[in-house]
Amino acid sequence: MSVRQTPAFGYHEIAALLPHRYPFQFVDRVLEFEDGKRILALKNVTINEPFFRGHFPEQPLMPGVLICEALAQAGALLAHRSTDGVQAGYVVVLTGLDGARFRRPVLPGDQLHLEVTLVKRRRP
Repeated sequence: MSVRQTPAFGYHEIAALLPHRYPFQFVDRVLEFEDGKRILALKNVTINEPFFRGHFPEQPLMPGVLICEALAQAGALLAHRSTDGVQAGYVVVLTGLDGARFRRPVLPGDQLHLEVTLVKRRRP
């Protein structure tokens, strides 16, 4: 059985699917997309991010809650873009997160590769 992959997409398609905008849109580009199964998205982390001014000025570090938000946005893109996914006009909301762990700090200049794989699906 072959996996249907869709070509990568960028800002304009992301903006059409998500209600988030700068400075709270944390997905810059989608690198890989498997319909209804998996998404690999990219977040370029730059020193110009507004949260670095206060977290922490001497040692800038991306807050873990924003890393989780970036993953949630990637998941919302998977849900919206999938053939049998969430219909246009609906907002996908993260309602819980268990067992999140951060293996290393995310610093200015890093690229976050946000991989989301659908494990379980609930219908509204």
